[in-house]
Amino acid sequence: MIECRYYQKLDDGRVECQLCPHHCRIADGKTGLCRSRRNLQGTLVSEVYAKPCALAIDPIEKKPLNYFHPGTTCFSLACTGCNFRCLNCQNHDISQVSPSEVPHYELQPEEVVALCQKHHCPGIAYTYTEPLTYIEYITDCARLAHKAGFWNILVTAGYVCQEPLSDLLPYLDAANIDLKSFSDDIYSHVSGGHLQPVLDTILAMKQAGVWIELTNLIIPGVNDDMQMIHRMCRWLKENDLAEVPLHFTRFYPRFKMSDLPPTPLQTLRAARLTAEEEGIKHIL
Repeated sequence: MIECRYYQKLDDGRVECQLCPHHCRIADGKTGLCRSRRNLQGTLVSEVYAKPCALAIDPIEKKPLNYFHPGTTCFSLACTGCNFRCLNCQNHDISQVSPSEVPHYELQPEEVVALCQKHHCPGIAYTYTEPLTYIEYITDCARLAHKAGFWNILVTAGYVCQEPLSDLLPYLDAANIDLKSFSDDIYSHVSGGHLQPVLDTILAMKQAGVWIELTNLIIPGVNDDMQMIHRMCRWLKENDLAEVPLHFTRFYPRFKMSDLPPTPLQTLRAARLTAEEEGIKHIL
């Protein structure tokens, strides 16, 4: 366990986490919504620092990144935790649990870089769960990775405050950001968050020169309205993001949305046509 970098101590013994827009106010002995940041006698600590629960070597296209060094591999790692509660989460067995519920490795940042070297991977991907909830760990890994000449790739829902994000951005080379919908109501109902902070993250990454690709998972009856997709694509174009690759992905029944059908292929084709009409250049 290490002390977290983004929080404020409150007069009543609670702490306020300032990592993400939830601003969890956490009583002694309790964790925030992400389950991995705990108030330990007035100090906010990360319970997952150097304790990844998943390691793999993946093709970079799996992140998905189709235009950032295609054909290469990345060393993927994840710790438990997420600051969203997505009803359709495909990795809920590690994202929606406490660290104590999942076996983990002990892997310090320098050991992560050494494994990347050992397996001849040109980059490290922080992925599977929400890596921003263990930002201290990935920042320390990313700093060492850059010194050793490796890329750093973030796969994220982008729900983070601007100060911690700005501390990480100098070490990021690429990111896939999950733009879940273009509706604040849908964000609130399906994921337990809000849209605007995600848009702010996309713009901050663009300004910092990070290679960006976006993913929009289309869920039948939830975010498959083509007028909303028009608005999303129009926002991208208006913010000079028309060249950013946009991945429309297919929903399959999962977690608390197991009663919904898979996304019809005609819906994906309609989304692609909609994006083309709005001037999006790279649609996958």
